[in-house]
Amino acid sequence: MHWVRLGFRLLVRSLRRPSLGIDLLRVSWRFRSRKWYREFPFLPVPHSGYLRWRLHTAYGDEGAMPTADDIERYARWAVKSR
Repeated sequence: MHWVRLGFRLLVRSLRRPSLGIDLLRVSWRFRSRKWYREFPFLPVPHSGYLRWRLHTAYGDEGAMPTADDIERYARWAVKSR
């Protein structure tokens, strides 16, 4: 349920600042599984193992829950640095 709440918070922030929404879309597209169209549920979402690894490298715990602020800062940085 926490991921749904986090997604909702990011959606609200994106509606307030559309440029953030574009940045989040760009970053989420980079995180997608490369063969997402071949595996059910046919959505461009990251592989769970990759997501756990990213959380472990960022927070030291693969079960950590990032904050909306962390994700916003990362999205802004990732788009700007590319």
